[in-house]
Amino acid sequence: MARYFLKRLAALSLSLIVASLVIFALIEVTPGDPASFMLGLNAAPETVAALREQMGLDRPLPLRYLGWVAGMLSGDFGQSYTYKIPVADLVAARLTVSLPLALLALALAVIVAVPVGLIAAARRGRATDAAIIAGTQVGIAVPNFWFAMLLVLLLAVKWRLFPAGGFPGWSDPLAALRALTLPAIALALPQAAILARVLRSALIETLGQDYIRTARAKGLSRAQALTRHALRNALIPVLTILGMQFSFLLAGAIIIENVFYIPGLGRLIFQAISQRDLIVVESVVMILVFAVILVTFLTDLAYALVDPRLRRRA
Repeated sequence: MARYFLKRLAALSLSLIVASLVIFALIEVTPGDPASFMLGLNAAPETVAALREQMGLDRPLPLRYLGWVAGMLSGDFGQSYTYKIPVADLVAARLTVSLPLALLALALAVIVAVPVGLIAAARRGRATDAAIIAGTQVGIAVPNFWFAMLLVLLLAVKWRLFPAGGFPGWSDPLAALRALTLPAIALALPQAAILARVLRSALIETLGQDYIRTARAKGLSRAQALTRHALRNALIPVLTILGMQFSFLLAGAIIIENVFYIPGLGRLIFQAISQRDLIVVESVVMILVFAVILVTFLTDLAYALVDPRLRRRA
């Protein structure tokens, strides 16, 4: 198990190094100069040059890359050109919104998907199964921002059950959770549909195994064999999807955060790109990449806990 852990840790480290090189190279070759953007088109060349020197944009690219990486390793992500505050403070403030939103959306997706997937697998080929397949297909096909606008019109504007947008902060936890409920539902709908379909397929494949037939021959009902034996053995593809979904919910909620005016990481990236705040874009994207790779690493470890064959092989 320790060897398996070290191999996955080495792969994680290599992925981070490659990702940092790619992110820095792509952002640095983007056309447009942050100093010229901040000062405007009519700024004097001497003023632009002075600001470039102050921001460190006049240094060679290798030195800028090494300084950026060294700063991240020490916890210093630099200072935002636009907000004039450390990037770490910006990220910490936005993460208190994006992380609970991602966890809430993932919890809602699991709560909906697991019973739906179990019911669909237990009633394979029947009308209930066909209805669930059709419903999950609609859930995957519907854009989450369109579903978010429907939620706002119905639950916020018409029935006034939830706020239509904004985030009041965590000083009032109940108000904060109410503000995150609609965006979490909008994010959870397609994820629940995907997860339910994957779980159904994994369960149907597992139900055809010999040990399930042996359990049925010993007197277990189909439902008992499904929940006691098949569910655990069908968790590996489900864990893969869960890891991917959490990464997406944390990093890919830009549209939903803009629809609901939520000050999360996605909206911060959108604002930083529009303002050419390169240090914020580089740092936040690198943090999100680290989160994705870390979740993948933890998912691999969860495989070994769920599947004894991986432990024996490791």
